[in-house]
Amino acid sequence: MKKIRILEINFSPEIRGNQISAFRGSVADKVGDNSVLFHNHTQEGFIHNYPYIQYKRIQKRASIICVEQGVDEIYKLFNQPNWNLNLNGEEFEMKIEKLNVNSFNLNVWDKFFSYRIFNWMALNQENHKKFRSTDSLTERVQILENILAANILSFAKGVDWILEEDKKIEIKITNILGEKLSKYKNLPHVTFDVEFKTNVFIPQHIGLGKAVSHGYGVVYVAKQMSGS
Repeated sequence: MKKIRILEINFSPEIRGNQISAFRGSVADKVGDNSVLFHNHTQEGFIHNYPYIQYKRIQKRASIICVEQGVDEIYKLFNQPNWNLNLNGEEFEMKIEKLNVNSFNLNVWDKFFSYRIFNWMALNQENHKKFRSTDSLTERVQILENILAANILSFAKGVDWILEEDKKIEIKITNILGEKLSKYKNLPHVTFDVEFKTNVFIPQHIGLGKAVSHGYGVVYVAKQMSGS
């Protein structure tokens, strides 16, 4: 079991989905280069660790999710003399509407929890080809379940949660709600909206998959379910 801290900050202005990357860039510019957690870049290039500061659009509002070290680093934004941001040419005066900090126990349980994940960027070049090469819905679901389990393992590694050897993450995708093309870094990517169950408790609004710091792969807790 691993206990982690999550801080969720919701700001007052509503933003559009296509402004999340601009929101991330504007916050990182305001903080400056004294914290790589805000932008995950060094002079050597991009850091491929799980991002501890993630930028979201939650209930249409600009939001930041801070995980573990990110909870301690967010003061570098709060210490700025003003929080005015420019998002794609639009000026926003950022005001905190809601701030919640919680601790969660990460564990592999003997029961299942139910979730939805939105704008999940699951497929890379290799598994995209494999996904498209089969017409079997069962096989496609199995591919996505394997990828989602790997995404949860990547999250676990990112927060230093070491799973016990006798514990196995189980994933059951119960519904594929939608599939669409999204543009990320000026390239088209397939994203999915999916309902799933797993025996791992996942904190509300964290990201799984690719580009989670840009608002992709946001997890919503649906309801707890018993049995399998």
